[in-house]
Amino acid sequence: MAHYDFTMPITEAQARALRVDDTVTLNGTLFGLRDATLIHLFDRGRKTHFDLRGHAAIHTAPNVRKVAASAQYPTGYAPVCIGTTTSDRMERFTRPLMQQYGVRLVIGKGGLRLDSLNSFKEMGGAYLAIIGGTAALETTWIEAIEAVDLDDLNPESLWKFRVRGFGPLLVAMDSGGGSLYSEVNRAARERREAALRKLGVRIGGH
Repeated sequence: MAHYDFTMPITEAQARALRVDDTVTLNGTLFGLRDATLIHLFDRGRKTHFDLRGHAAIHTAPNVRKVAASAQYPTGYAPVCIGTTTSDRMERFTRPLMQQYGVRLVIGKGGLRLDSLNSFKEMGGAYLAIIGGTAALETTWIEAIEAVDLDDLNPESLWKFRVRGFGPLLVAMDSGGGSLYSEVNRAARERREAALRKLGVRIGGH
């Protein structure tokens, strides 16, 4: 296990160095998006002027409040609670996010599926997991909302956050084909089969 402090954006080589169980802390830019953002980008043909190449995207629809624009709040938005949502609903968007926008890291809860894992392998990326219930802590890692695009979708706008010490996050899927979720499922199956054998239940004809 290793720990990485990244100032975003990162290179393909940096993303490919990550392995399951490593930890990562992010500094600089982090982009926030969610279901509606992705549907409008990839199903409805909308575009963003943001450059996401080499960056991380976090699955979120933040709770923000309108304030007077200032140096501290350049967009007129102040973060109230910026939590992370479950990623599985957005599985089909990992590949186009990487192919069309150059995203390297995806952050969320609960993991992604096989096509996302294959996308990380093919293009060089990783999935970073956040533990549920840490929204208040995550919010302290965000220095400012620097910019916002597709804001008619608020709160599922495309958010550009400035972060410092965002993490540590756990590498849960990597470009080498490693996945904590596959390991959890395998271990669960093994425990179930052991329990059934102990009860004298035949498994798979054996």
